[in-house]
Amino acid sequence: MSSAVSPLAPTEVPDMPVIAGVRLATAAAGIRYKGRTDVLLAIMDKGTNAAGVFTQSKCPSAPVEWCRAQLKGGAARALVVNSGNANAFTGKTGRQATTLTASIAAKAVGCKPNEVFLASTGVIGEPLDATKFDGVLGTLADSAAPADWMGAARAIMTTDTFPKVATATVKLGKAKVTINGMAKGAGMIAPDMATMLSFVFTDAPLSSAVLQSLLKSGVQDTFNALTIDSDTSTSDTLLAFATGTAAAHGAPKITRASDPRLKAFTKAFRAVLADLAEQVARDGEGARKLVEVIVEGATTSISARRIAMSIANSPLVKTAIAGEDANWGRVVMAVGKAGEPANRDKLSISFNGIRVAKSGARDPSYNEAEVSEAMKSPKIQIKVSLGLGKGRDRVLTCDLTKEYVAINGDYRS
Repeated sequence: MSSAVSPLAPTEVPDMPVIAGVRLATAAAGIRYKGRTDVLLAIMDKGTNAAGVFTQSKCPSAPVEWCRAQLKGGAARALVVNSGNANAFTGKTGRQATTLTASIAAKAVGCKPNEVFLASTGVIGEPLDATKFDGVLGTLADSAAPADWMGAARAIMTTDTFPKVATATVKLGKAKVTINGMAKGAGMIAPDMATMLSFVFTDAPLSSAVLQSLLKSGVQDTFNALTIDSDTSTSDTLLAFATGTAAAHGAPKITRASDPRLKAFTKAFRAVLADLAEQVARDGEGARKLVEVIVEGATTSISARRIAMSIANSPLVKTAIAGEDANWGRVVMAVGKAGEPANRDKLSISFNGIRVAKSGARDPSYNEAEVSEAMKSPKIQIKVSLGLGKGRDRVLTCDLTKEYVAINGDYRS
C-alpha cells in the first residue's frame, strides 16, 4: 500500500449512513502486513439476500469459486474479506482455506457456512493460513457495529492509496432506502463482468434474482467500462446484499427486475457503482491523470467500446498523457489496431475539447501551445469521432507513469 495519497483522490468523502441489518468490524490478523487492518467481517441479519458477479478469468481464486457455489442458496449472513493474500492459484490448499474460513465465520456469527461469503485480495500463489482467522472472527462478531464504513473500506486495501466509498438514498414506494458501497482496486484492473473487490449493501427488500439483474446490467457501463492496465484479476468480485429491513417502514418487496417501482432505485444503484468505478480510476497505481475516452460515430456501440478500450489500454497513449503530450498519432494507432470498422479519412480527434485532427489529418486550426496547456489538467478527455454510424461509448482509465512500474516491480518484496 502506497503511503502517498493519489493527487486524484476525491476532495470530499460522503458521510456513510447506517444500514439497518448490517454490522461491520475490522482487525489486524497478520495475513501479510504487520500493524494494519487486513480483515473485514460484515454481519447481516437473517433474511438478507445476496447476488454477485465475478471475474471471467479461467484461473479464478478459491474465494471466487466458493462464492459462486454459495449464491445458489441466495441467502447471506456474513462476509469475510482479507487483504494481503489473494488465495489464488493455491490448489487444494486454497479450497481448504475457504472451507475453514467459512466454518470459523459461521461459528462466530451463528449461521451456516453456506451463508458466508468470502473475498481475498493480494499476492497470487501464496497459501493463505486460514487458522489466523480463528479467534479473530469471534472477537469481530462480538464487536461488530453499524457505523464504521470507512474502516471497512480501509481494511480491504492493498496498493490503494485511499478508501473508496459511495452512498445514495432513494425512495422505494413510500419509504426511503439506502445503498452503501465500497471498493478496492488500483492495479491489475480490467474487469470482465465484475470488479476488483466491491461490496454493496442496501436495506431495500429485493429478491436475490432482482439483485442479480441489477448487478449484471449495472456493471456494463461502470466497472466494465474501466481499465487501469488491461489485466483482469483472478479475484474480481462484486457482491450485493439486501437486508430487506426497509420493508418495516413501508418499502414494497420487489421480486421482479421489471417492476416499475424499481426505476429510481436502479438509477441510484448504478450511480453508486459508477462513483466507485471512477474512484478506482482515480487511484490507478502511480496515476496523475484521470482519463475519459469517448468514441462516437462507430458502426455499433459494441464497436465503440472495443475501440475505446484499445485507446485506454494503449501504453503509448497512456505514457503520452503522463508526459502531457497530445500525441494524437498514438490515438490513431490505437483506433487502427482495434480490429473494428474505421475510416482514416473520416477520423476526428479532440483532447479536452480541442480538436487536433480532422478528416484524417491535422486540424487546420491546430495550436500546439493551446493543446499543451490543456494537457496539464488533472483530467483529460480524449474524444474520437469515426463518422461511420451512431455507435457511442465511454470508458475511464488513467495515465501510465514511472511510479506504476516502481509499485509493481516491488510488489512482492
